[in-house]
Amino acid sequence: HPVEIVEGCRLPVLRKNQEHEDEWPLAEILSVKEVSSRKLYYVHYIDFNKRLDEWVTGDRLDMKKLQFPKKEAKTPTKNGLPGSRPSSPEREVRKSLDLNVQSATAPSRGKTLPTPKRKVEAVPMATQVPPAPPVPSLPSSTEASQASVFPAVREPSTFKSREDHEPISLLTTNGNARRLIPSQPGRKRKANCGGADEMIKVLQYNNPQSASVFLPPPEDSQDSSDGIPSAPRMTGSLVSDRSHDDIVTRMKNIECIELGRHRLKPWYFSPYPQELTTLPILYLCEFCLKYLKSLKCLQRHLVRINVAHDTKCNLRHPPGNEIYRKGTISFFEIDGRKNKTYSQNLCLLAKCFLDHKTLYYDTDPFLFYVMTEYDSKGFHIVGYFSKEKESTEDYNVACILTLPPYQRRGYGKLLIEFSYELSKVEGKTGTPEKPLSDLGLLSYRSYWSQTILEILMDLKPDNGERPQITINEISEITSVKKEDVISTLQYLNLINYYKGQYILTLSEDIVDGHERAMQKRHLRIDPKCLHFTPKDWSKRGKW
Repeated sequence: HPVEIVEGCRLPVLRKNQEHEDEWPLAEILSVKEVSSRKLYYVHYIDFNKRLDEWVTGDRLDMKKLQFPKKEAKTPTKNGLPGSRPSSPEREVRKSLDLNVQSATAPSRGKTLPTPKRKVEAVPMATQVPPAPPVPSLPSSTEASQASVFPAVREPSTFKSREDHEPISLLTTNGNARRLIPSQPGRKRKANCGGADEMIKVLQYNNPQSASVFLPPPEDSQDSSDGIPSAPRMTGSLVSDRSHDDIVTRMKNIECIELGRHRLKPWYFSPYPQELTTLPILYLCEFCLKYLKSLKCLQRHLVRINVAHDTKCNLRHPPGNEIYRKGTISFFEIDGRKNKTYSQNLCLLAKCFLDHKTLYYDTDPFLFYVMTEYDSKGFHIVGYFSKEKESTEDYNVACILTLPPYQRRGYGKLLIEFSYELSKVEGKTGTPEKPLSDLGLLSYRSYWSQTILEILMDLKPDNGERPQITINEISEITSVKKEDVISTLQYLNLINYYKGQYILTLSEDIVDGHERAMQKRHLRIDPKCLHFTPKDWSKRGKW
C-alpha cells in the first residue's frame, strides 16, 4: 500500500531559492486536497517565513524522509483543554502561539496571559510579521531610566552609577567644527526621558577597528535575543490570539487581489467572507477598499453618476482629512470611528501581508494615516500606519505596512519618518509597538541609525573641546524614545567606555556607509507641508 500523507507530516520539499537553484528544505504538511483527481499539499517550510507557504504537487515531496506526527499525551493543559490531538514536532516546540507567546528557543519566563479587557481594532496586524532576526536587546524601563546605561569595560556584569548630565563626548578627525543642535524652543514634552541626561563624547577615528562594548541583555527585557517577546501586551492593538494555532488561519485563503493597476499575491490568511476565498481573483476598489467578486461588479461600482446611490463609489482618495502634500505624495488622516467601513476594509487588506495579529472590528480607538501617490486618475494607496488615539506606553505606531508593489523604494522609511513628525508636533517621544516583525525591524533599525548618525555627524566642538550630547537631547531632537536611541547605538556598536566616561566612536566605515545611504534616500518628509493639529483624545467627547 502506498504511504498516505496526512496533516502534520514532515518531509523535504523541492523549491527554488533566490538564485533559482533547487533546494529541499524540511516542510510540514498543513492540508491536503484533491483537484481534478490530483492531490495537492499545502506546505509550510520549517524555519522559513510563512509568506513562502504554498500548494505543491506530490512529485515535489521526498517520500524517503517522511516523518509522521507524534501523538500528545492525554493530559489536561493549563487552560483545561485536553492535549490529545495529533501534533507536529513544530507544535510541540511552539506549544500554542507562534509569536504572541514565548518561543521555546528563548528562555521561558513562566508568565501566564491575562484575558484582554476590551476589543481592539482591526488594524492590529502591522508592526508584525514573523520573528525578528537577532539584535541587541533593549534595556528595560527601569534600567534605561538610570543615568548610566552602558557598562564599563572592567565591570561587564554591573551598571556603573554616575551623576546625571555627565559628559559623553564626540571626537572628529576631519577637524571641522561641529555644533550641538539646540532643542527647539517652545516644544512641550512629556517628562519621560529622565535619567538619560549623561553626556556622551563622540569620536571619529580613522581606524575603523576601534574597540566597543555591548550592553548585556537585561533579564526582564521586552524583547528576547531572538526578537520574540516574553509575553504579549494586553492593551492597544497587539493582543493574544489563541485561535492562531488553528490550521485554517495558518493557511493563505485568498489566491490573488486586484487593486487598481496592481495584482497582489497575499502572504497570509485574512478573514474575508468565506464565499470570496474560492475566487481566482478578489477585486478591491482602490479608493474605498470595498471587496467585490467580479470585474463587472467593480466596474459598476466605479461608474460615476449624478444621482447619489449607495453602491456607487464617488471617492478618488481615502476618506478623512488630507494633512500632508508634497509633489505627488499625500497623507490622509482617517478616524476609525467616523470612517468605520473604510478602516475595516483597510485592515482586511493589510492582514493579507501582516502575520500574528488579531483582527478585530472595533476600529474606534484608532487613527489611520494612509499614504497615497497622485496621478490623473486619483490618489492611489501606497501604505499606511495606524496609531492609538490614547497610548499609555508612548506608542506612535500600532501597525505599519507598505504594500508589496511599493516596497524597497523608500516608502517604508517615509511612513516611519512621518510618524515621528506627528510626534514632534504633539511634543512627545514615540516608539512603535513591540515586538517588530522582521521587515519592520529592518526598516526601523535603518531609520533610527540614519537619523541618529545625521545628528552625531552634525555636531560641532564647543570651544575646541570634543562635541558632547546626551541621550535625552538625541531623543528630544528626533522624538525617538530613548530606549530606541540606546538600542540603536548598541546595534551600531558605537558606544565605548574610555578613561572613566562613555564615548561614541564614529569610524570611517560608519561615516562612509551613512553618507552613501543618505545619497540614496531621495524621499523625505518636509515639515512645512504638514498641516496637523493634535487632538486631546482624553476628552471622550471628541471620539
